[in-house]
Amino acid sequence: MSGDFTISATSRADSGKGASRRLRRLENKVPAIVYGADKPSQQISVEFKDLVKALENEAFYSHILTLDVDGASEQVVLKDLQRHPSKSIPMHADFLRVDTTHKLHMNVPLHFINEEKCVGVKQHGGVIAHQLSEVEVVCLAKDLPEFIEVDLADADIGTVVHLSNLTLPSGVELKALQLGEDHDLPVVIVNAPRGGASDEEESAADDAE
Repeated sequence: MSGDFTISATSRADSGKGASRRLRRLENKVPAIVYGADKPSQQISVEFKDLVKALENEAFYSHILTLDVDGASEQVVLKDLQRHPSKSIPMHADFLRVDTTHKLHMNVPLHFINEEKCVGVKQHGGVIAHQLSEVEVVCLAKDLPEFIEVDLADADIGTVVHLSNLTLPSGVELKALQLGEDHDLPVVIVNAPRGGASDEEESAADDAE
């Protein structure tokens, strides 16, 4: 993983919608909560500008963060984020404490690489269709990846990359595959160009004739 994130926070006693509105409007802070690791949950607030800046970095969403609450630091991940429905600004954040013994369930983004070199696109005019943009992984905190790469360099027309085809870092599993083969969803497909047909489709048509 690259980059380190430290978020400063302060504890708060007030809770409820009214208190949250005052916090946002009068103090320019975002209400949040930190929980997990067999410790009591704690109501906190973070600076609006600090959180907005951190959220601009994709890695923030799938990274082990350092949360500094009133001078005491602990390791957390961003488990949930509520945004304003129209302004898309953060309204509330949930931070989950992590430890070395419990596995995390986290959504991690997919990075599609070598699309411009893809055989099906470069040589046959195919079109890449992304089916998923992220996957849920299960792993210990030390193994949490920022992203998972999907290399499309050798993908030809008709190629369907499924979850089971992804190359995962050591210690990382996919939640969907733990549920059985029926959950082995397609991640990306290289389709034939519009108005065209793949070699397999043309061969099937010839056989039919």
